[in-house]
Amino acid sequence: MIAKNNVKDALSLYFISGTQDTDRDLHTVLEDALAGGITAFQYREKGAGSLTGKDKEQMARTLQKQCRQQNIPFIVNDDVDLALAIGADGVHVGQEDSRAEEVRLQIGPEMLLGVSAHTISEAEHALQSGADYIGVGPMYPTSTKSDAKDVCGPEMIASMRNANIDLPIVGIGGISAENAQEVIAGGADGISLISAISTANDPREKAAVLFHQILTAKQKRSDS
Repeated sequence: MIAKNNVKDALSLYFISGTQDTDRDLHTVLEDALAGGITAFQYREKGAGSLTGKDKEQMARTLQKQCRQQNIPFIVNDDVDLALAIGADGVHVGQEDSRAEEVRLQIGPEMLLGVSAHTISEAEHALQSGADYIGVGPMYPTSTKSDAKDVCGPEMIASMRNANIDLPIVGIGGISAENAQEVIAGGADGISLISAISTANDPREKAAVLFHQILTAKQKRSDS
């Protein structure tokens, strides 16, 4: 289980995917992404063609083992029962998923709780509900999630920081190597991506490029 004081570092390059997000074997994509430098992984099995039941659990256990071998957190998206059954490092829920405060009671104090937030009020509620980090977005237009909210941009992260939201924040939605530094400059601790890695011809190379962009942006922020 990841230490709570290491959450910010773990969020640096946060890869999210399910089997529906790639034409390749997901465990192969994850292996490449791990080699490229991702710092956390969220198993998000949702949408047309996604796995269910025992198939989903078996895939989760396979992916979790890969993450543990590299000592990075394995987060389950919106499936508390699965997360508890396999002993995942955490659970992430959206605003339309299970209520954050109820999830915190279910998973206890040690497991990580991530919550999606699109407004300052949602971020404040996540903080009050016991979230360990929030995912803010979409940063930019994205087609990966059919239920994506309106684009809020890195400006929303900056607004949250100005409103004294001191939770670790990861930006999500439409992020690429070309705009990743803007998200960090806005006040995020990291970036999260789905298709930028899951559909890449070379996930390892793409992850490595993104990781370099994040490190560069964080260095610029600390120097300013």
